[in-house]
Amino acid sequence: MASVGTALRELRGAQKSAKGVSLYSRFVNRPVGRYLAAGSYALGLTPNQVTLISAALSFAGAAAVALASPSWGLGIAVWALLAVGFAFDSADGQLARLRGGGSAAGEWLDHVVDCAKLTSLHTCVLIAFYRFPEAYGVGGGAHGASAGWLLVPLGFQLAAVVTFFGGLLTEKLKPKPESGSAAAAPSSLRAVALLPVDYGVFCLVFLLLGGGDVFRWAYAGAGVIAALFLVAFLAKWFRELSAVPR
Repeated sequence: MASVGTALRELRGAQKSAKGVSLYSRFVNRPVGRYLAAGSYALGLTPNQVTLISAALSFAGAAAVALASPSWGLGIAVWALLAVGFAFDSADGQLARLRGGGSAAGEWLDHVVDCAKLTSLHTCVLIAFYRFPEAYGVGGGAHGASAGWLLVPLGFQLAAVVTFFGGLLTEKLKPKPESGSAAAAPSSLRAVALLPVDYGVFCLVFLLLGGGDVFRWAYAGAGVIAALFLVAFLAKWFRELSAVPR
């Protein structure tokens, strides 16, 4: 069995660039993912197996939101499942680099799981609003949920998925930097600015599940921020790609 310590030492020198990464991902999620990757390597797990572990944890957290009546204990459990699932999402890529590189199928699986995770989480919030309208303060009368509040998770889902797809496609279409060219230093200001739309930071909202309307307004606020960032991202990506020759 491989040594966890040896794997950790090798991983420290095989990290992706911190450019365009928020402080949470850089200083919390990636380091936790490094330990998970080292442990997975020692256990002989493959990157695809780690991706599936990430998926199982994330989907379990999302399903709990939809199926269980909201409470503070549920919020802690959901946050833990989503946060650890996110850390395993970082671990699969690190494990792939530790094993000498990933595969096209592995990258495809990772992106499919990421997209499914985003859509399922917001869908489950919508289901929760519908099933427990009084607990979340979204009642529209006769024990039903207000149609207006049911639109909030749909709008949030739209912003999240378009941001995910737009960013992924932009990276594919942008010309790759020339080999040997020095990578630009990560911007601390940008790392702070990206915190509101970091998935790991968003997961903290679920700690408020027991607060009912507190969660509802925190979730809606995160959705508004996601929509505003989407507009800014789309303008930036379109401007960058407009300069790329066809």
